[in-house]
Amino acid sequence: MFVAYAIVGLLLTVALLFSAFAKLTRQKMIVEGMTAVGVPLGMFPFLAACEIAGAAGLVIGLWYGPLGLAAAIGVVLYFIGAVGAHLRKSDFKGLPNALVMLIIAAVVLTLRALSL
Repeated sequence: MFVAYAIVGLLLTVALLFSAFAKLTRQKMIVEGMTAVGVPLGMFPFLAACEIAGAAGLVIGLWYGPLGLAAAIGVVLYFIGAVGAHLRKSDFKGLPNALVMLIIAAVVLTLRALSL
Protein backbone atom coordinates (compact mmCIF):
# COMPACT_ATOMS: atom_id res chain seq x y z
CA MET A 1 0.00 0.00 0.00
CA PHE A 2 2.86 2.38 0.73
CA VAL A 3 4.18 2.27 -2.84
CA ALA A 4 0.70 3.03 -4.19
CA TYR A 5 0.40 5.93 -1.72
CA ALA A 6 3.79 7.26 -2.79
CA ILE A 7 2.91 7.19 -6.48
CA VAL A 8 -0.61 8.60 -6.24
CA GLY A 9 0.41 11.03 -3.49
CA LEU A 10 3.23 12.44 -5.58
CA LEU A 11 0.93 12.81 -8.59
CA LEU A 12 -1.56 14.69 -6.41
CA THR A 13 1.30 16.81 -5.07
CA VAL A 14 2.27 17.86 -8.59
CA ALA A 15 -1.36 18.71 -9.41
CA LEU A 16 -1.68 20.76 -6.21
CA LEU A 17 1.49 22.70 -6.98
CA PHE A 18 0.36 23.44 -10.54
CA SER A 19 -3.00 24.61 -9.21
CA ALA A 20 -1.34 26.81 -6.58
CA PHE A 21 0.94 28.31 -9.25
CA ALA A 22 -2.07 29.05 -11.46
CA LYS A 23 -3.81 30.81 -8.57
CA LEU A 24 -0.75 32.84 -7.60
CA THR A 25 -0.12 33.94 -11.17
CA ARG A 26 -3.85 34.50 -11.69
CA GLN A 27 -4.06 32.60 -14.92
CA LYS A 28 -7.11 33.61 -16.91
CA MET A 29 -8.86 30.22 -16.95
CA ILE A 30 -8.51 29.78 -13.19
CA VAL A 31 -9.63 33.33 -12.42
CA GLU A 32 -12.70 33.01 -14.64
CA GLY A 33 -13.67 29.62 -13.22
CA MET A 34 -13.23 30.56 -9.58
CA THR A 35 -14.78 34.00 -9.73
CA ALA A 36 -17.77 32.42 -11.48
CA VAL A 37 -18.48 30.43 -8.32
CA GLY A 38 -18.01 33.45 -6.08
CA VAL A 39 -14.38 33.18 -4.95
CA PRO A 40 -12.95 36.69 -4.54
CA LEU A 41 -9.49 37.40 -5.96
CA GLY A 42 -8.26 38.19 -2.46
CA MET A 43 -8.73 34.55 -1.47
CA PHE A 44 -6.42 33.21 -4.19
CA PRO A 45 -3.18 33.51 -2.15
CA PHE A 46 -4.81 31.78 0.84
CA LEU A 47 -6.16 28.95 -1.31
CA ALA A 48 -2.78 28.57 -3.02
CA ALA A 49 -1.10 28.42 0.41
CA CYS A 50 -3.53 25.67 1.45
CA GLU A 51 -2.62 23.68 -1.67
CA ILE A 52 1.11 24.18 -1.10
CA ALA A 53 0.76 23.12 2.54
CA GLY A 54 -1.19 20.03 1.47
CA ALA A 55 1.45 19.16 -1.12
CA ALA A 56 4.25 19.59 1.40
CA GLY A 57 2.38 17.47 3.94
CA LEU A 58 1.87 14.67 1.42
CA VAL A 59 5.58 14.62 0.58
CA ILE A 60 6.73 14.76 4.20
CA GLY A 61 4.10 12.13 4.90
CA LEU A 62 6.23 9.67 2.96
CA TRP A 63 8.57 9.66 5.98
CA TYR A 64 6.19 10.62 8.78
CA GLY A 65 2.90 8.82 8.27
CA PRO A 66 0.66 10.82 10.64
CA LEU A 67 1.51 14.05 8.83
CA GLY A 68 0.71 12.45 5.48
CA LEU A 69 -2.62 11.32 6.88
CA ALA A 70 -3.39 14.81 8.22
CA ALA A 71 -2.40 16.41 4.91
CA ALA A 72 -4.58 13.99 2.96
CA ILE A 73 -7.53 14.80 5.23
CA GLY A 74 -6.92 18.50 4.65
CA VAL A 75 -6.76 18.06 0.87
CA VAL A 76 -9.99 16.04 0.89
CA LEU A 77 -11.71 18.80 2.90
CA TYR A 78 -10.34 21.43 0.52
CA PHE A 79 -11.83 19.68 -2.49
CA ILE A 80 -15.12 19.00 -0.71
CA GLY A 81 -15.30 22.78 -0.39
CA ALA A 82 -14.47 23.19 -4.08
CA VAL A 83 -17.14 20.70 -5.16
CA GLY A 84 -19.63 22.38 -2.83
CA ALA A 85 -18.86 25.80 -4.30
CA HIS A 86 -19.49 24.51 -7.84
CA LEU A 87 -22.72 22.79 -6.82
CA ARG A 88 -23.95 25.85 -4.92
CA LYS A 89 -23.65 27.97 -8.06
CA SER A 90 -24.83 25.16 -10.37
CA ASP A 91 -21.51 25.41 -12.22
CA PHE A 92 -21.47 22.03 -13.91
CA LYS A 93 -18.74 23.14 -16.31
CA GLY A 94 -16.12 23.46 -13.55
CA LEU A 95 -17.45 20.64 -11.38
CA PRO A 96 -15.68 17.68 -13.05
CA ASN A 97 -12.17 19.04 -12.33
CA ALA A 98 -12.93 19.54 -8.65
CA LEU A 99 -14.68 16.18 -8.43
CA VAL A 100 -11.75 14.31 -10.00
CA MET A 101 -9.35 16.00 -7.59
CA LEU A 102 -11.63 15.07 -4.68
CA ILE A 103 -11.66 11.43 -5.77
CA ILE A 104 -7.86 11.35 -6.14
CA ALA A 105 -7.46 12.99 -2.73
CA ALA A 106 -9.81 10.40 -1.20
CA VAL A 107 -7.75 7.62 -2.77
CA VAL A 108 -4.56 9.13 -1.35
CA LEU A 109 -6.20 9.40 2.09
CA THR A 110 -7.32 5.77 1.94
CA LEU A 111 -3.91 4.53 0.81
CA ARG A 112 -2.10 6.53 3.50
CA ALA A 113 -4.44 5.23 6.20
CA LEU A 114 -3.99 1.63 5.04
CA SER A 115 -0.20 1.93 4.87
CA LEU A 116 0.33 3.14 8.45
